[in-house]
Amino acid sequence: MTARFDNLCFPEEEIYDEPDLLNGTGDELPEQYEHYRFVADRGQTMVRIDKFLTDRIENASRNRIQQAADAGKIQANGIAVKSSYKVKPLDTITVVMDYPRREVEILPEDIPLDVVYEDNDLLVINKPAGLVVHPGYGNYTGTLLNAIAWHLKDDPSFNCNDPRWGLIHRIDKDTSGLLVIAKTPEAKTHLGYQFFHKTTQRKYVALVWGVVKEEEGRIEGNIGRDLRDRQLMTVFPDGSHGKPAVTHYRVLEPLGYTTLVECRLETGRTHQIRVHLKHIGHTIFNDERYGGNIILKGNHFTKYKQFIHNCFEACPRQALHAKTLGFVHPRTGEQLFFDSPLSADMENLVDKWRKYVANKEIETEQ
Repeated sequence: MTARFDNLCFPEEEIYDEPDLLNGTGDELPEQYEHYRFVADRGQTMVRIDKFLTDRIENASRNRIQQAADAGKIQANGIAVKSSYKVKPLDTITVVMDYPRREVEILPEDIPLDVVYEDNDLLVINKPAGLVVHPGYGNYTGTLLNAIAWHLKDDPSFNCNDPRWGLIHRIDKDTSGLLVIAKTPEAKTHLGYQFFHKTTQRKYVALVWGVVKEEEGRIEGNIGRDLRDRQLMTVFPDGSHGKPAVTHYRVLEPLGYTTLVECRLETGRTHQIRVHLKHIGHTIFNDERYGGNIILKGNHFTKYKQFIHNCFEACPRQALHAKTLGFVHPRTGEQLFFDSPLSADMENLVDKWRKYVANKEIETEQ
């Protein structure tokens, strides 16, 4: 059996499909739609909204966007507009569009899954580090979706060709932890609604460089593509680019030149925790993309360098784990909550730092 999925654009770390709020009667579940939201920059020149969106939505033709506008699916500041509408600075543009044609074929692959919970509506998976969540450029096989297609291949009630099931949110390839996957369009609608309105409960654990002085805090700052390197995300404190983002953190355990922290997402942006923590001077340990894979705190004595090298080998990826996940069951209304232990590599890393601190008096940097 072959499963096919949409080649969707994932503009944020968290992805979710919002129900059709324009046409829904409230009496039954509306059909599923893709949801996009953009805020025009302060320096935005006036441009037709169909061109504005074509430049920002991957694989969306101008004709498709014009059709969406004709159907009342595109809004500017909460009001439906036609494709000729001229976007102005700070306009908030929202889009609900029909699913595009299926383009990426996913073959079921026998990849081990750590299934934390499963029923007829959804799956909760504890994803290992190193597993790509969804197919994309350079990763058309060997993803979590390939594994799920295999896991559900013998379920007669599951339609693998229906693109309206699947991911509600995602975590990076080298981040471990909990994910929920909808098995039905109805479950995806309900779960997507919860993620969109920020009623889910999600906490991450990270080991970061440096001594975090405040026991808890709030990091706020727009996150967007780095203007010099499009593969990186960065914080724009003045709000000139990117999208609003808020991360709350709490110190769990000081560990010499590093700190174990808990992070709670208020928004879901690409690499949000990684970028926000770097912004306040506490890059995640061994986060190669954001410079955490070199010695950022401590000394440069040979013995210490060897210790850090051993730590990098023990956890050869960014030390970030999606630990908890809570939401309301889409059919029963029951509040579900899941907690996963730190992955073995992160647990090993934390233990190394505990032993280091216990065996050596460290003069923490001010």
